[in-house]
Amino acid sequence: MDHYDIILRNGTVIDGSGAPRVTEDVAIQGACIAAMGDLGGARATLDMDVGGRVVAPGFIDAHTHDDRYLLSAPGMPAKLSQGVTTVITGNCGLSLAPWIPARSQPVPPPLDLLGGPDDFVYSDFHGYLAALEATPAALNAACLVGHSTLRAATLDTLARAATDREIGLMQDGVRQALASGAIGFSTGLNYPPAVCAGRDELQALVQPLRELGGIYASHIRDEGEHVIPALDEACAVGAAGCAPLVVSHHKLSGRRNHGRSVETLRYLAQAARRQLVALDCYPYNAGSSMLRMSNVQRASRVLITRSAPHPEFAGQDLDRIAQQLGVSIEQAVDALQPAGAIYFMMDERDVQRILAFPHTMIGSDGLPHDVAPHPRLWGAFPRVLGHYCRELGLFSLETAVYKMTGLTAQTFGLPGRGLLAPGMHADITVFDPDHVADRADWLAPTRPSAGIDLVIVNGILAWRDGGATGARAGRVIRRAE
Repeated sequence: MDHYDIILRNGTVIDGSGAPRVTEDVAIQGACIAAMGDLGGARATLDMDVGGRVVAPGFIDAHTHDDRYLLSAPGMPAKLSQGVTTVITGNCGLSLAPWIPARSQPVPPPLDLLGGPDDFVYSDFHGYLAALEATPAALNAACLVGHSTLRAATLDTLARAATDREIGLMQDGVRQALASGAIGFSTGLNYPPAVCAGRDELQALVQPLRELGGIYASHIRDEGEHVIPALDEACAVGAAGCAPLVVSHHKLSGRRNHGRSVETLRYLAQAARRQLVALDCYPYNAGSSMLRMSNVQRASRVLITRSAPHPEFAGQDLDRIAQQLGVSIEQAVDALQPAGAIYFMMDERDVQRILAFPHTMIGSDGLPHDVAPHPRLWGAFPRVLGHYCRELGLFSLETAVYKMTGLTAQTFGLPGRGLLAPGMHADITVFDPDHVADRADWLAPTRPSAGIDLVIVNGILAWRDGGATGARAGRVIRRAE
């Protein structure tokens, strides 16, 4: 008689490939799935009946800024509580490494979204990954190296193009990060540290991807009026590195651009015929980033998420803050710096159109160190399953799970993840399809979601009955694997 560590019996298995659901048992031995099917004769140390629940691969968050969160809060409650078992870090050109503090103090925005000078202590990417391995988190991490971090550590001033020598130094940084296990290179071209970088700089910095492999993920230069030229640039840079392109948190910002997802998705569908192209999206019509007047001008409403000089204003509307201070909106923005904000500036029809696009993965883009974070940090994945899948019928449950698992693992090159099959890593989420829902909102942005019953990471039970088990079974997923 076969004996396993864990058997999940009678669950509705949605395997992450997009295939139709089936009812079967899943057995786990060690860190991997050992068997699937009718395992009625087998026994297990932990034998659980999960009838009426969906058994799915653990969700993979395609877009996070969890670089420091993995170290400062290794229990990762914001992600574990919504069924996430793997996070992709280093997005938008922002990573904790490689860093040379003597050249770049204080930490320039938006790099300060990740932390302060005491957090940027890794002079190379190997050291950062070693720190993650020395203090394992509750879930897995696959890490990108960020362009803005490289620029801040290399250039004496960010308000100019890089010289050939500086480009060479940054190229070496990308190459060393990839050799250490980074899964690719990211840019945030709309942000101040990178806005002066030209296409020649970017195309030079993706050459190590051509040599060593890896993905190119880009927060493109413009998500408004000039979105098509920005997509042109992203596709050209990806092609220069022979790298799969991920367009980060694709959206159309500002009322003048509402409805243009028809145009951008047509563009991306055509681009996908020439090169490997994917995108990620968060399931909300409001975004969150550093506080910038250019974004304030596009938004119908602005909520402050953090302010260094005025922490008491976190969670309040910018209009109300300006009134309390007795100043103009522009003066309030200056008074709050450095700060972060939530911007209501997207159209819900665009959000739904982008979510339903075949190449779209799900990413939270949450900022875990904000005092009053965007609710996507705690609710993105259950919101897709509950609101967009079950309530609106935007796509099938099989498609929703695929967008959170198999598609993401395939796009980012995460071996052994994203699917339920014998031999795959036992990253598994069990949820109630009738009741799974996000509960975080603008007034209570850190309220945990409902309907996530079990989360297993590398064969170890990490979440059960609404609480963490305290297990720290997460691993660093390196590109070389």
